[in-house]
Amino acid sequence: MKKVVLAVLGVVVVLVAGAAIFLLTKKPAQRPPSPEQIAGTPERLARGAYLTEHVLNCTHCHSVADAASFGHPPKEGTAGIGGNCWSEEMGIPGHLCATNLTPDPDTGLGRWTDGEILRAFREGVSRDGHALFPLMPYGIYRTLSDEDAASVVAYLRTLKPVRNPIPARVLKMPTKVIVNFIPRPIEGPVAAPDRKDPLAYGRYLATVGGCEECHTPQDDHHQPIAGREFAGGRDFGGVRSANITPDDTGIREMTRDQFIDAFKTSAERRPVAPERNSEMGWMAYAGMTEEDLGALYDFLRTVKPVKNDVETWPKAVATDSK
Repeated sequence: MKKVVLAVLGVVVVLVAGAAIFLLTKKPAQRPPSPEQIAGTPERLARGAYLTEHVLNCTHCHSVADAASFGHPPKEGTAGIGGNCWSEEMGIPGHLCATNLTPDPDTGLGRWTDGEILRAFREGVSRDGHALFPLMPYGIYRTLSDEDAASVVAYLRTLKPVRNPIPARVLKMPTKVIVNFIPRPIEGPVAAPDRKDPLAYGRYLATVGGCEECHTPQDDHHQPIAGREFAGGRDFGGVRSANITPDDTGIREMTRDQFIDAFKTSAERRPVAPERNSEMGWMAYAGMTEEDLGALYDFLRTVKPVKNDVETWPKAVATDSK
Protein backbone atom coordinates (compact mmCIF):
# COMPACT_ATOMS: atom_id res chain seq x y z
CA MET A 1 0.00 0.00 0.00
CA LYS A 2 2.84 2.37 0.84
CA LYS A 3 4.42 1.70 -2.53
CA VAL A 4 1.11 2.41 -4.30
CA VAL A 5 0.58 5.65 -2.36
CA LEU A 6 4.14 6.78 -3.06
CA ALA A 7 3.76 5.94 -6.73
CA VAL A 8 0.52 7.96 -6.96
CA LEU A 9 2.10 10.91 -5.15
CA GLY A 10 5.07 10.72 -7.49
CA VAL A 11 2.78 10.87 -10.51
CA VAL A 12 0.90 13.84 -9.03
CA VAL A 13 4.15 15.71 -8.33
CA VAL A 14 5.35 15.08 -11.88
CA LEU A 15 2.03 16.25 -13.35
CA VAL A 16 1.96 19.39 -11.21
CA ALA A 17 5.57 20.20 -12.03
CA GLY A 18 4.92 19.62 -15.71
CA ALA A 19 1.85 21.87 -15.66
CA ALA A 20 3.81 24.60 -13.87
CA ILE A 21 6.66 24.41 -16.38
CA PHE A 22 4.15 24.50 -19.27
CA LEU A 23 2.37 27.58 -17.92
CA LEU A 24 5.56 29.46 -17.07
CA THR A 25 7.19 28.77 -20.44
CA LYS A 26 4.11 28.97 -22.66
CA LYS A 27 4.38 31.29 -25.62
CA PRO A 28 1.31 33.26 -26.73
CA ALA A 29 -0.59 32.23 -29.85
CA GLN A 30 1.28 33.81 -32.72
CA ARG A 31 2.24 33.65 -36.34
CA PRO A 32 5.57 34.65 -37.89
CA PRO A 33 5.83 38.40 -38.59
CA SER A 34 5.03 39.26 -42.18
CA PRO A 35 8.05 39.88 -44.45
CA GLU A 36 6.52 42.99 -46.02
CA GLN A 37 8.49 46.21 -46.31
CA ILE A 38 6.20 49.22 -46.10
CA ALA A 39 6.85 52.03 -48.55
CA GLY A 40 6.71 55.45 -46.91
CA THR A 41 4.65 57.23 -49.54
CA PRO A 42 3.57 60.85 -48.89
CA GLU A 43 -0.02 59.67 -48.47
CA ARG A 44 0.95 57.05 -45.90
CA LEU A 45 3.18 59.41 -43.97
CA ALA A 46 0.44 62.01 -43.74
CA ARG A 47 -2.17 59.45 -42.71
CA GLY A 48 0.22 57.79 -40.28
CA ALA A 49 1.06 61.09 -38.60
CA TYR A 50 -2.63 61.90 -38.24
CA LEU A 51 -3.52 58.50 -36.78
CA THR A 52 -0.51 58.23 -34.47
CA GLU A 53 -0.64 61.76 -33.08
CA HIS A 54 -4.38 62.44 -32.99
CA VAL A 55 -6.65 59.39 -33.37
CA LEU A 56 -4.76 56.50 -31.77
CA ASN A 57 -2.88 59.02 -29.64
CA CYS A 58 0.11 56.70 -29.28
CA THR A 59 2.29 59.42 -27.78
CA HIS A 60 -0.13 59.87 -24.88
CA CYS A 61 1.38 56.72 -23.38
CA HIS A 62 4.71 56.46 -25.21
CA SER A 63 6.20 59.65 -23.79
CA VAL A 64 6.92 61.35 -20.48
CA ALA A 65 3.58 62.76 -19.35
CA ASP A 66 3.16 66.38 -18.26
CA ALA A 67 0.98 65.60 -15.24
CA ALA A 68 0.56 69.29 -14.39
CA SER A 69 -1.27 70.05 -17.66
CA PHE A 70 -4.84 69.18 -18.61
CA GLY A 71 -5.04 65.78 -20.28
CA HIS A 72 -1.48 64.74 -19.36
CA PRO A 73 0.06 65.71 -22.72
CA PRO A 74 3.66 64.65 -23.48
CA LYS A 75 6.35 66.88 -22.08
CA GLU A 76 8.08 68.91 -24.75
CA GLY A 77 10.55 66.80 -26.70
CA THR A 78 9.50 63.44 -25.25
CA ALA A 79 6.78 62.32 -27.67
CA GLY A 80 7.41 58.73 -28.72
CA ILE A 81 10.45 58.06 -26.52
CA GLY A 82 8.52 55.97 -23.97
CA GLY A 83 9.01 56.09 -20.23
CA ASN A 84 5.44 56.61 -19.03
CA CYS A 85 5.09 53.98 -16.28
CA TRP A 86 2.32 52.21 -14.33
CA SER A 87 2.53 50.43 -10.98
CA GLU A 88 0.41 48.63 -8.39
CA GLU A 89 -0.79 51.95 -6.99
CA MET A 90 -2.42 52.50 -10.40
CA GLY A 91 -4.09 49.08 -10.52
CA ILE A 92 -1.35 47.23 -12.44
CA PRO A 93 -0.27 43.83 -11.03
CA GLY A 94 3.40 44.74 -11.14
CA HIS A 95 5.34 47.48 -12.86
CA LEU A 96 5.65 48.32 -16.55
CA CYS A 97 6.56 51.25 -18.77
CA ALA A 98 5.64 52.26 -22.31
CA THR A 99 8.35 51.39 -24.80
CA ASN A 100 10.48 53.66 -26.97
CA LEU A 101 8.83 53.99 -30.40
CA THR A 102 11.62 55.98 -32.03
CA PRO A 103 13.98 54.28 -34.52
CA ASP A 104 16.86 54.17 -32.03
CA PRO A 105 18.63 50.85 -32.76
CA ASP A 106 19.42 49.97 -29.15
CA THR A 107 16.47 51.18 -27.09
CA GLY A 108 13.76 51.71 -29.71
CA LEU A 109 12.41 50.14 -32.91
CA GLY A 110 15.52 50.64 -35.04
CA ARG A 111 16.26 46.91 -35.40
CA TRP A 112 12.63 45.82 -35.73
CA THR A 113 11.21 44.83 -39.12
CA ASP A 114 7.97 46.35 -40.36
CA GLY A 115 6.26 43.00 -39.87
CA GLU A 116 7.44 42.78 -36.26
CA ILE A 117 6.03 46.22 -35.49
CA LEU A 118 2.70 45.34 -37.13
CA ARG A 119 2.46 42.09 -35.19
CA ALA A 120 3.26 43.83 -31.91
CA PHE A 121 0.65 46.57 -31.94
CA ARG A 122 -2.09 44.60 -33.73
CA GLU A 123 -1.61 41.11 -32.28
CA GLY A 124 0.15 41.66 -28.94
CA VAL A 125 3.35 39.72 -29.62
CA SER A 126 6.74 41.40 -29.22
CA ARG A 127 9.80 40.91 -31.37
CA ASP A 128 11.12 38.03 -29.26
CA GLY A 129 7.74 36.29 -29.13
CA HIS A 130 6.59 37.27 -25.62
CA ALA A 131 3.07 38.55 -24.96
CA LEU A 132 2.54 42.28 -24.50
CA PHE A 133 0.51 43.43 -21.52
CA PRO A 134 -2.97 44.47 -22.79
CA LEU A 135 -2.60 47.98 -21.41
CA MET A 136 -1.21 48.29 -24.94
CA PRO A 137 -4.64 48.02 -26.64
CA TYR A 138 -3.77 45.51 -29.33
CA GLY A 139 -7.26 44.06 -28.96
CA ILE A 140 -8.49 47.36 -30.38
CA TYR A 141 -5.72 47.97 -32.90
CA ARG A 142 -6.37 44.62 -34.57
CA THR A 143 -9.45 46.36 -36.03
CA LEU A 144 -7.25 48.94 -37.80
CA SER A 145 -7.44 48.50 -41.55
CA ASP A 146 -4.33 47.03 -43.12
CA GLU A 147 -3.60 50.31 -44.90
CA ASP A 148 -3.99 52.41 -41.76
CA ALA A 149 -1.74 50.02 -39.82
CA ALA A 150 0.89 50.27 -42.56
CA SER A 151 0.64 54.07 -42.43
CA VAL A 152 1.35 54.04 -38.69
CA VAL A 153 4.51 51.96 -39.22
CA ALA A 154 5.66 54.23 -42.05
CA TYR A 155 5.26 57.28 -39.82
CA LEU A 156 7.04 55.73 -36.82
CA ARG A 157 10.06 55.22 -39.05
CA THR A 158 10.31 58.99 -39.50
CA LEU A 159 10.56 59.86 -35.80
CA LYS A 160 13.86 61.24 -34.58
CA PRO A 161 15.89 58.41 -33.00
CA VAL A 162 16.26 59.00 -29.27
CA ARG A 163 18.22 56.75 -26.95
CA ASN A 164 15.99 56.11 -23.94
CA PRO A 165 16.39 52.79 -22.08
CA ILE A 166 13.12 51.53 -20.61
CA PRO A 167 12.96 49.44 -17.39
CA ALA A 168 12.06 45.78 -17.87
CA ARG A 169 8.48 44.73 -17.22
CA VAL A 170 7.71 43.00 -13.92
CA LEU A 171 4.38 41.17 -13.55
CA LYS A 172 3.10 39.29 -10.53
CA MET A 173 1.47 35.86 -10.54
CA PRO A 174 -1.01 34.84 -11.84
CA THR A 175 -1.00 37.74 -14.32
CA LYS A 176 2.46 36.70 -15.48
CA VAL A 177 0.86 33.50 -16.80
CA ILE A 178 -2.55 34.84 -17.82
CA VAL A 179 -1.06 37.46 -20.14
CA ASN A 180 0.28 34.68 -22.39
CA PHE A 181 -3.26 33.55 -23.22
CA ILE A 182 -4.50 36.95 -24.43
CA PRO A 183 -2.84 37.64 -27.82
CA ARG A 184 -4.27 36.03 -30.94
CA PRO A 185 -3.24 36.33 -34.57
CA ILE A 186 -5.26 38.31 -37.10
CA GLU A 187 -6.97 35.74 -39.31
CA GLY A 188 -7.25 37.67 -42.54
CA PRO A 189 -7.17 41.03 -44.32
CA VAL A 190 -8.82 43.97 -42.54
CA ALA A 191 -10.57 46.31 -44.94
CA ALA A 192 -10.86 50.07 -44.47
CA PRO A 193 -14.30 51.53 -43.71
CA ASP A 194 -16.08 53.69 -46.24
CA ARG A 195 -15.00 57.19 -45.24
CA LYS A 196 -17.93 58.60 -47.23
CA ASP A 197 -20.31 56.87 -44.80
CA PRO A 198 -20.22 59.02 -41.62
CA LEU A 199 -21.78 56.35 -39.40
CA ALA A 200 -19.47 53.55 -40.57
CA TYR A 201 -16.41 55.75 -40.33
CA GLY A 202 -17.53 57.22 -36.99
CA ARG A 203 -17.89 53.69 -35.60
CA TYR A 204 -14.38 52.91 -36.84
CA LEU A 205 -12.92 56.02 -35.19
CA ALA A 206 -14.73 55.27 -31.92
CA THR A 207 -13.27 51.77 -31.96
CA VAL A 208 -9.63 52.45 -32.86
CA GLY A 209 -9.64 55.64 -30.78
CA GLY A 210 -10.55 53.65 -27.66
CA CYS A 211 -13.75 55.58 -26.91
CA GLU A 212 -15.73 52.51 -25.90
CA GLU A 213 -12.91 51.08 -23.77
CA CYS A 214 -12.43 54.23 -21.69
CA HIS A 215 -16.06 55.32 -21.54
CA THR A 216 -17.46 51.96 -20.38
CA PRO A 217 -17.59 51.17 -16.63
CA GLN A 218 -15.81 48.06 -15.38
CA ASP A 219 -16.70 45.40 -12.83
CA ASP A 220 -14.54 44.28 -9.89
CA HIS A 221 -12.47 42.12 -12.27
CA HIS A 222 -11.68 45.09 -14.53
CA GLN A 223 -13.97 43.78 -17.26
CA PRO A 224 -16.39 46.06 -19.19
CA ILE A 225 -19.97 45.81 -17.97
CA ALA A 226 -22.20 44.52 -20.77
CA GLY A 227 -25.07 46.80 -21.70
CA ARG A 228 -23.35 49.93 -20.40
CA GLU A 229 -21.09 50.66 -23.35
CA PHE A 230 -20.10 54.35 -23.63
CA ALA A 231 -22.02 55.15 -20.40
CA GLY A 232 -18.93 56.49 -18.62
CA GLY A 233 -17.97 56.04 -15.00
CA ARG A 234 -14.72 54.13 -15.48
CA ASP A 235 -12.36 55.26 -12.76
CA PHE A 236 -8.88 56.53 -13.59
CA GLY A 237 -7.32 57.16 -10.21
CA GLY A 238 -10.12 59.32 -8.86
CA VAL A 239 -11.17 60.83 -12.20
CA ARG A 240 -14.06 59.21 -14.07
CA SER A 241 -14.88 59.08 -17.76
CA ALA A 242 -18.00 60.87 -18.93
CA ASN A 243 -21.23 59.39 -20.25
CA ILE A 244 -21.15 59.84 -24.05
CA THR A 245 -24.38 58.00 -24.88
CA PRO A 246 -27.34 60.05 -26.24
CA ASP A 247 -29.06 60.01 -22.84
CA ASP A 248 -30.02 63.17 -20.95
CA THR A 249 -27.18 62.31 -18.52
CA GLY A 250 -24.85 62.03 -21.52
CA ILE A 251 -24.58 64.03 -24.76
CA ARG A 252 -28.28 64.19 -25.65
CA GLU A 253 -28.42 67.98 -25.35
CA MET A 254 -25.05 68.55 -27.01
CA THR A 255 -25.16 69.71 -30.61
CA ARG A 256 -22.74 68.55 -33.27
CA ASP A 257 -20.97 71.94 -33.24
CA GLN A 258 -20.71 71.92 -29.44
CA PHE A 259 -19.20 68.45 -29.55
CA ILE A 260 -16.58 69.53 -32.08
CA ASP A 261 -15.84 72.75 -30.17
CA ALA A 262 -15.25 70.78 -26.95
CA PHE A 263 -12.26 69.20 -28.68
CA LYS A 264 -11.04 72.17 -30.67
CA THR A 265 -10.91 74.46 -27.65
CA SER A 266 -8.57 72.01 -25.89
CA ALA A 267 -5.66 72.45 -28.28
CA GLU A 268 -3.57 74.60 -25.92
CA ARG A 269 -1.51 73.29 -23.02
CA ARG A 270 -2.91 74.63 -19.75
CA PRO A 271 -2.14 73.95 -16.08
CA VAL A 272 -4.75 72.22 -13.95
CA ALA A 273 -5.12 70.96 -10.37
CA PRO A 274 -4.65 67.16 -10.06
CA GLU A 275 -8.20 66.60 -8.84
CA ARG A 276 -9.56 68.28 -11.99
CA ASN A 277 -7.27 66.67 -14.53
CA SER A 278 -8.27 64.12 -17.17
CA GLU A 279 -6.73 60.93 -18.55
CA MET A 280 -8.13 61.79 -21.96
CA GLY A 281 -5.55 63.24 -24.34
CA TRP A 282 -7.50 66.37 -25.18
CA MET A 283 -4.60 68.20 -26.86
CA ALA A 284 -4.02 65.29 -29.20
CA TYR A 285 -7.69 64.79 -30.08
CA ALA A 286 -8.01 68.51 -30.77
CA GLY A 287 -5.93 67.81 -33.89
CA MET A 288 -8.64 65.61 -35.39
CA THR A 289 -10.43 67.12 -38.36
CA GLU A 290 -13.88 68.60 -37.88
CA GLU A 291 -15.16 66.08 -40.42
CA ASP A 292 -13.86 63.15 -38.34
CA LEU A 293 -15.11 64.60 -35.05
CA GLY A 294 -18.48 65.10 -36.72
CA ALA A 295 -18.53 61.48 -37.89
CA LEU A 296 -17.69 60.39 -34.35
CA TYR A 297 -20.57 62.48 -33.01
CA ASP A 298 -22.96 61.07 -35.61
CA PHE A 299 -22.07 57.53 -34.56
CA LEU A 300 -22.39 58.23 -30.83
CA ARG A 301 -25.93 59.51 -31.44
CA THR A 302 -26.83 55.99 -32.61
CA VAL A 303 -25.58 54.02 -29.59
CA LYS A 304 -27.93 52.81 -26.87
CA PRO A 305 -28.81 55.62 -24.41
CA VAL A 306 -27.77 54.66 -20.88
CA LYS A 307 -28.77 56.68 -17.82
CA ASN A 308 -25.63 57.26 -15.78
CA ASP A 309 -25.11 60.64 -14.16
CA VAL A 310 -21.33 60.60 -13.73
CA GLU A 311 -19.45 62.90 -11.37
CA THR A 312 -16.29 63.30 -13.43
CA TRP A 313 -14.17 64.88 -10.69
CA PRO A 314 -15.45 63.45 -7.37
CA LYS A 315 -12.34 64.50 -5.42
CA ALA A 316 -12.72 68.10 -6.55
CA VAL A 317 -16.41 68.12 -5.62
CA ALA A 318 -15.64 66.67 -2.19
CA THR A 319 -13.01 69.36 -1.62
CA ASP A 320 -15.32 72.14 -2.79
CA SER A 321 -18.09 70.99 -0.46
CA LYS A 322 -15.93 71.31 2.66
